[in-house]
Amino acid sequence: MHRFLPPPVVMLVTAALMWLVAYVTPGLSVRLPGQGWLGLAVAAGGLALLLLAAVELRRHRTTINPMHPESSETLVASGIYRLSRNPIYLADALMLTGWLIYLGNVPAALLLPAFMLVIQRFQILPEERALTARFGDAFRTYMQQVRRWI
Repeated sequence: MHRFLPPPVVMLVTAALMWLVAYVTPGLSVRLPGQGWLGLAVAAGGLALLLLAAVELRRHRTTINPMHPESSETLVASGIYRLSRNPIYLADALMLTGWLIYLGNVPAALLLPAFMLVIQRFQILPEERALTARFGDAFRTYMQQVRRWI
């Protein structure tokens, strides 16, 4: 598997870059009533999704370490994994969306799709190759039945 930075690090770097962009372009920010609370609610939803996914992985006694998908003991296709093959990365994207709403900075919004592209290229696609090698037809069937993101 082509290793990159661990996904939580990629998410934190993206969040920091969003803040930096907002800091250097304050004139391109918008402020709306309730914006902070909305951002917090979206980020909290992302955190809840992350916890649901982590609990499901633990329930099946398989790895949660995204850097070593080849060490997965079980193909998890239950719980939240019935709706998304990558609920943890979706949760990361939701938490970044909440942060973006809180910041209210228009140029910083470009970093959200950049995060998703980086995660897909350097994490999801290699994970899919590793899981296909590990679980074969069962994983191929799962990929046909469940979408990558949502």
